[in-house]
Amino acid sequence: MLDKSIQETYAPNNACFGCGPANAKGLHIRSFPNGNELVAEWQPKEEYEAFPGILCGGIIGTLLDCHLNWAATWHLMQKTGADKPPCSVTAEYSIKLLRPTPTDTPVRLVARVVESTDDRAIVEGELIAHDKVCAIGRGTFVAVKPGHPAYHRW
Repeated sequence: MLDKSIQETYAPNNACFGCGPANAKGLHIRSFPNGNELVAEWQPKEEYEAFPGILCGGIIGTLLDCHLNWAATWHLMQKTGADKPPCSVTAEYSIKLLRPTPTDTPVRLVARVVESTDDRAIVEGELIAHDKVCAIGRGTFVAVKPGHPAYHRW
């Protein structure tokens, strides 16, 4: 596996709360390609708990949104043969919380593209703790064009 995540490699100045390496107070999701999936491991902290020992649903949503978005942009980069991923944004996403997510262990994020066109991808993924799927997510992510506020934000 690579030493640097795709976020650190392609977007070192990104200040996104969920995945931006440049956000000192962010979650610092670090995603890595693994075959046709993107994987990440993230250690919850007490300040992200909804109540003692259980991760906040909003943080779960952020983890899945950012990780799925990176899976989309990584896929689009590979699909087009580009040397860097396109800046992409979330068009829509949903999560389903299946069980409480404990904070006493790292969580694993797994995402895979299930459908794509030239400028967008639909991605599905899971958040796993103690080998149990605690939450699932699905989203549509779109590569932005010149004039969009997110264009070249990385």
